[in-house]
Amino acid sequence: MTATRVIAALFPGQGSQAVGMGAEIAGAYEVAEAVLAEADATLPGLRRLMTEGPLEELTLTANQQPALVAASTAAYRAWREATGLTPAYAAGHSLGEYSALVASGALDLADALRLVRRRGQLMQDAVPAGQGAMAAVMNADLGTIRAALAEAGGAAEVANLNAPTQTVISGEKDAVARAGAALKSAGARVIPLKVSAPFHCSLMRPARDGLTPDLRAATWRDLGFPVVANVTADVVTDALAVPDLLAEQITGSVRWVESVQKLAELGVTEFVEFGPGTVLRGLVERIHPGAIVRSVHTPADVAAYLDLTQENA
Repeated sequence: MTATRVIAALFPGQGSQAVGMGAEIAGAYEVAEAVLAEADATLPGLRRLMTEGPLEELTLTANQQPALVAASTAAYRAWREATGLTPAYAAGHSLGEYSALVASGALDLADALRLVRRRGQLMQDAVPAGQGAMAAVMNADLGTIRAALAEAGGAAEVANLNAPTQTVISGEKDAVARAGAALKSAGARVIPLKVSAPFHCSLMRPARDGLTPDLRAATWRDLGFPVVANVTADVVTDALAVPDLLAEQITGSVRWVESVQKLAELGVTEFVEFGPGTVLRGLVERIHPGAIVRSVHTPADVAAYLDLTQENA
């Protein structure tokens, strides 16, 4: 282990869920088992849904969000216990920012689970079904995308800046379709996303306004290490700033490219994604080629991490 090793913990957002998430790690580590037990005590039935499904119910926004926080936290705590390591920084993609804040000690797990259950319900209810849409745009620069959105009219905005060649747009269904057609004509690849609502755009204002009082009423503690906020792509060290940043995140863009670049500027040498899937691992590899990026979700992942760490020590 070198003295220059600087770890950033990363936590995924919606779309990484899978039936069975968290089960293996909980079976192998008592700290992970305690996380899932607390999750089920806080939101009864959540653990069964995570373990057994059905996937359609697990995928519902109000279920998916707390399930991902629970699974990611279980993986993180198992890794921390097994390795004895603590990250220097953390970041989470959209929903994952709550997991990052739990990891930093700024927010209790139970409070985070209740907040994201409420967040998911509010986001789902903000726009009537069928009126919103999201689409991933590949191979178009941000200027071209913003111009297409402006010409499309209506409410359509940049939602996620995921990678240098992948940006997600969100808003009214017809406006997103018009912008997508213009971008295709300009040579971009546009893929409609299967989502239940148009996240991270101004149509989410009712959700933002509804969740803000809950965020401000929650108990916030000093961060054990800085967390990079989605909406600023900058580190947060003051817990008092967190509630408004999380509220703004609901309608604001997820600035993931800049967030990863910020972590690299801070000297991060290793990125570790905690939770199901490898979405963030793939994005980091595209944003920061050559970076050391690992994923941890199962006991086998923890064992592999320990083996690699010992080899590089």
